[in-house]
Amino acid sequence: MTEAGERRRGTASAPRRGRMVRGAQDAARCAAEGLVQLVSHRLEGVSSVCRSEDDGWLVNVDVLELARIPDTTSLLATYEVELDSAGELLQYRRIARYRRGAQD
Repeated sequence: MTEAGERRRGTASAPRRGRMVRGAQDAARCAAEGLVQLVSHRLEGVSSVCRSEDDGWLVNVDVLELARIPDTTSLLATYEVELDSAGELLQYRRIARYRRGAQD
């Protein structure tokens, strides 16, 4: 057993596995970081975060797919990212592609 104020060995640098996502902000960060590494596009923001039926997360992440001049004609995309309860990326798919200046 450890004394108060001591850390157990391995807990400070433990891998992400086994750790639950603490909330919507944590889920958004995990999804954005994971997607940007996979698709190699610049992150623009997160447009929605919600719990999935299996205690995971569904996150919509917006990225810049094609920069143009003027910036209002740049192409953006929204990806739906599915995370498990530990924040591991399970799957993603592009659900929309649009010009920055386009109306909803």
